[in-house]
Amino acid sequence: MAPSPGETAEGPSPTFLELLRAEPLGELTVLDVGTGAGRLALALAPFCRAVVGIDRDARQIDEARKRAAAAGLANVRFVVGDVEVEEYAPFKPDMVVAHLCVSDAIAERAGRVLPPGRVFAFVAFHTDQWKETARPSRFAYGEVGAKRLLKRCGFAIERLEVEREVATFESVEQALAAAVALQDAWKADGRWVRYVKFLEEGGRTLTRAHLVAKARKA
Repeated sequence: MAPSPGETAEGPSPTFLELLRAEPLGELTVLDVGTGAGRLALALAPFCRAVVGIDRDARQIDEARKRAAAAGLANVRFVVGDVEVEEYAPFKPDMVVAHLCVSDAIAERAGRVLPPGRVFAFVAFHTDQWKETARPSRFAYGEVGAKRLLKRCGFAIERLEVEREVATFESVEQALAAAVALQDAWKADGRWVRYVKFLEEGGRTLTRAHLVAKARKA
């Protein structure tokens, strides 16, 4: 599972990594769902007993395996699979993590596989991500929705916060230049027209917003 068109697979935030490293990772097998090219899994592997990364994109998994081999990491493996369809029990995880790959189905599966006391932690797109385009990602969550989901899946929330960065521009040209890397994807999904309209009406911002969560199975 990859970010939807018009999103970016950014590196894990220091806050998120700090939350994960507060756990006894050396004793844990961590399942990284929607691992992509393995950026989070590879960052965690030196601290963990074992890490398993799973993603349905075989090309991304191949890249993750190459990166693990190049780094000499023997305690991480990558598997092709659909994280919204497969159950996680075969991987025997002690912790489930997800970075910009979050859905109700993922949270439900984490809730089923983790025993009491174990952690599900994630970074999701917040509903304010690219709010200037007036089109939230279908993978985005607000605080209320995330709280309801985690509670329904049997988790007690320990940390839930929004990391938000709002870029402000002096001109339309600067604003368009800042979004140029997203132009093709935004044109395909209708966001580009809406962003241009926002700028024509006097807007001069572009918002990045992620929801960081850590919850423990009750």
